[in-house]
Amino acid sequence: MGRAYQNRKLSMAKTAGQKTKVYSKYGKEIYVCAKNGGLDPDSNISLRRLIEKAKKDQVPAHVIDKAIDKAKGGGGEDYSEARYEGFGPGNCMVIIDCLTDNGNRTIKDVRLCFTKTNAKIGSSGTVSHMFDHQAVFAFKGDDDEAVLENLMMADIDVTDVELEDGIITVQAPHTEFYKIKTTFADTMPEYELEVEEITWVPQTYTEITSEDDIANFEKFMAMLEDCDDVQNVYHNAELPDQE
Repeated sequence: MGRAYQNRKLSMAKTAGQKTKVYSKYGKEIYVCAKNGGLDPDSNISLRRLIEKAKKDQVPAHVIDKAIDKAKGGGGEDYSEARYEGFGPGNCMVIIDCLTDNGNRTIKDVRLCFTKTNAKIGSSGTVSHMFDHQAVFAFKGDDDEAVLENLMMADIDVTDVELEDGIITVQAPHTEFYKIKTTFADTMPEYELEVEEITWVPQTYTEITSEDDIANFEKFMAMLEDCDDVQNVYHNAELPDQE
C-alpha cells in the first residue's frame, strides 16, 4: 500500500494559489480545534497533531499562530463539522469532511460536485462503514519485519505493516497514533516519517478504467478542492496512472 497510498493522497499545494487554500483550510481547522479543545497543544492532543501536520505541510508559523490567537479571543466564526458520503465517478466510494459556518451553502456546493460529474451523494453511513479510521505512517526502508517486531515489543495494536517499492507503510487503530510516534522516536530514530496522519482507509478499492469516468473523477476532485468548506476528501478509487 506504500507507494499507492502516497499517490492517492490529495495533492493540494502545487501552485501559490493552491498553497493559499491549504493555509486557509489549516487555519480554519486549527482555530476550531483550539476553540473547542483548548489553546495548549500539550493538553489538547488533537491540536498538537494538527500543528505538527501543518508544519510538515510547510504551513507558515504565522498562519498557525494567527488561528490560535483568534481562538483565544473567544469570538469569531461559529464553525461546525459536516460529513458527506456517496459514490463518485466510476462508482468509487467517497467521504468528504467539511467545516462550515453555513450548512445550507456547504451541502449545495458539495451536492453540485456530485451532480456535475455523474456521481451520487448519499445519506450518513452510506459508505463510511467500508472505511477504517486508521493511523498511517509511511517512510523509506527495507526491513518491514524489524519495524513490526519493534512495534509489537511496544505492545502496539498493529493492523498492517507493508513494504512496497522501498516504502514501508504502517497502519494501526487511530488511538495508537502517539504511541507509534513515541516508539519510532525512541527505538527507530533512523526512519524519517514521510507520512504520519490519522485518516480513513478503504477496506476495498474500485478501479476506474473508462476515459469518461477518469475525466469525471479528476473534475470531481478539482471541484471539491475549490470548495472553501471542504477540509478532507477520502476515496477508494484506483486510476490507471496510479498503479
